[in-house]
Amino acid sequence: MPTRFTLFSDPVHGFVSIPRNLQLELIGTPELQRLRRIRQLGVGYMVFPGAEHSRFGHALGATALMHDTLASLSEKGTRITADEHTAACLAALLHDVGHGPFSHTLEHELLEGFHHEAMSRALLADLRTRYGGVLDLVIAIFDDTYDRPFFHELVSSQLDMDRLDYLRRDSYYTGVVEGRVGVERILKTLAVAPMDGAERLAIEAKGVYAVENFLVSRRLMYWQVYLHKTVLAGDQVLRSIVGRARTHYRNGTTSAVDGAAPAFAFFLERSLPAGAVDDPAVRRAYCELDDADILFTIKRWTRSEDRVLADLSSRFLHRRFLRTAFLEEPLPASGLEEVRERVADWLVSAGISRSADAPADAGYYCNVHQARHTAYDRYREPISVIARDGTLTGLIESDESPTISALAAGEVRPYLCHPKEVRIAS
Repeated sequence: MPTRFTLFSDPVHGFVSIPRNLQLELIGTPELQRLRRIRQLGVGYMVFPGAEHSRFGHALGATALMHDTLASLSEKGTRITADEHTAACLAALLHDVGHGPFSHTLEHELLEGFHHEAMSRALLADLRTRYGGVLDLVIAIFDDTYDRPFFHELVSSQLDMDRLDYLRRDSYYTGVVEGRVGVERILKTLAVAPMDGAERLAIEAKGVYAVENFLVSRRLMYWQVYLHKTVLAGDQVLRSIVGRARTHYRNGTTSAVDGAAPAFAFFLERSLPAGAVDDPAVRRAYCELDDADILFTIKRWTRSEDRVLADLSSRFLHRRFLRTAFLEEPLPASGLEEVRERVADWLVSAGISRSADAPADAGYYCNVHQARHTAYDRYREPISVIARDGTLTGLIESDESPTISALAAGEVRPYLCHPKEVRIAS
């Protein structure tokens, strides 16, 4: 009996065909449906009006790209079984299932030292328990323990389906044309080559310039979208809200944080290490948490008896963010202290803080951070190129221009966040 498919209409990749088997069944699970309620770009929707797209759409997009890539590799003679094809598509579908509300912004705020990949892995294990050993191969690909490592590289590497989808998708929804990537060219020039006794992912020489464009686009998208100064300011306000709320839970002054969504309160009232993902209760609470819980709570806190929390919540809800100023060089501790003193004076004059509390409260409004990005890491799983004579070289060695080498140089930009009401000399 021929396989039947369900079509999802995607503005980025067109129609995405999902077979009516385990793939479609998993899409219907609460874990996957929750991704519809988590925006792909976190605070980014408050900077780019069109950026309302969700993690769910990204999961479908990565799955579509995986299907197309596996078809192309098969045409080139790479043996891919039906089970491997299904498992790889499921790995792409589920790779971001562990993302929390507002995506990366709160990743380290809910659990200390936490990365969403750990939650994705824990939820994969839960799904395996529910659906049986059919997900064993998916987990092996996710963990990079399968004996054909190119499958893992298609899920997680410097040229994986995740990056190829999110760059094109985020470019589309933000309207930032510099992020447009020639995905089709890259997919058609991907190949599997023997390296160190294993099958590894590589790019054919004719695809090098498409990869170069992809890396340039990635750098531009980071500085124009993901690390946009207003996004950074919104992130800071949201993290300050969480930090202020945690202080009340820790001090027992919980009347100031009344009305928090239960799933959000679960994490605020506890100090949980990254290893807490192993606790089923933590995973249950995490899977109940989405952007709506955060926004509902922040709306309630605009009327908090704590004026600092109420002000921060109002700033976030009504998009009255802090100002982000990129610095030529890191601000010394003495410089930060001087700025915080001015912020403390403003907090008192604005009636937000009492004189005794203002110096400590200023820490929620004024901070120094560093924005970091490396478009291409030449040392961590470098991209290999199959030369026209069949030999293998590294991407940097194969490139005839200095572009790739420049992209491999990381960028670090220190910046200061402070209230716009407080003027800081440039």
